[in-house]
Amino acid sequence: MSTITVDRLTKIYPVAVKEAGFKGTVTHFFKRTYRQVKAVQDVSFQIEPGEVVGFLGANGAGKTTTLKMLTGLIYPSSGKVTVAGQIPFERRSNFLRKITLVMGQKQQLIWDLPAADSFKINAAVYGISDRTLQTRVGELSEMLSLEGKLNQPVRKLSLGERMKAELLAALLHEPQVLFLDEPTLGLDVNAQVAVREFLKEYNDRFNATVLLTSHYMADITALCERVLMIHQGQLIYDGSLDGLVDRFSPCREIKVEFNRTYTDSELAAYGQVQEVDKQSARFLVQQEDLTQAIAKILAELQVSDLSVTDPPIEEVIGRVFQAGAVT
Repeated sequence: MSTITVDRLTKIYPVAVKEAGFKGTVTHFFKRTYRQVKAVQDVSFQIEPGEVVGFLGANGAGKTTTLKMLTGLIYPSSGKVTVAGQIPFERRSNFLRKITLVMGQKQQLIWDLPAADSFKINAAVYGISDRTLQTRVGELSEMLSLEGKLNQPVRKLSLGERMKAELLAALLHEPQVLFLDEPTLGLDVNAQVAVREFLKEYNDRFNATVLLTSHYMADITALCERVLMIHQGQLIYDGSLDGLVDRFSPCREIKVEFNRTYTDSELAAYGQVQEVDKQSARFLVQQEDLTQAIAKILAELQVSDLSVTDPPIEEVIGRVFQAGAVT
């Protein structure tokens, strides 16, 4: 049985429309008009137990709205959704014990108290005994390398340490399903790596199901074999990362090291030049033209090294969003 099942999920918001100027302000005050905005449109997918799935989309694409519907924070306008066998917006205690939502830009820890005190509050909410709390805090703090930090006021922790403590607080009740919205937002590289490694270890140890949104593609590539992509409220892709590149980028990237320096204009005949840096360059070439392009480069330029790769996934996704439409 799937842990998460989403069937034609839709959320429509009424948005007030106001004309510019004084007249528009007065009219808006006495008689408001609204337009309907479809934040999420007919989204369907399933996630199996233990899967870690990335959820990609530009700002305003519908990611956070979808997460809020999956966690029961808002009602869907139409469609069906079940999470861990429960209907989220009914907000039953049995459902709330099975899930957690971590948002990188929001905190649940009390700023002036030690994190350990906030953990006791969470334990009381979820009915966790003192002995169980001590065991879980010890286990999770070891996994997160937070030993010795939990008795300091939260405001004295570094940003990375605070995010780790937020994760610990969110996982005290051992949820089966983790909804993570930008969990590494604003963290430095070392802290990002530490959070990724913890999430990977937690998933391996507890077989938790994870739906992860992030603008840092390193989070997605390190943790997720499968990704969902949402664009203008519609799900446009559900599959592997490699399949994402194949679908949305018919090109391959050629990286070349030269024995001499070439200008952009000299290299333009060999493909779509992405970057030129002293004696190296990157080209984008259509898949069907790849063999011919490589032969031409090797024959006509002074090449010391050449490799062919998929274009960076960040660039592929960026081009999809910049296009403004998906075919």
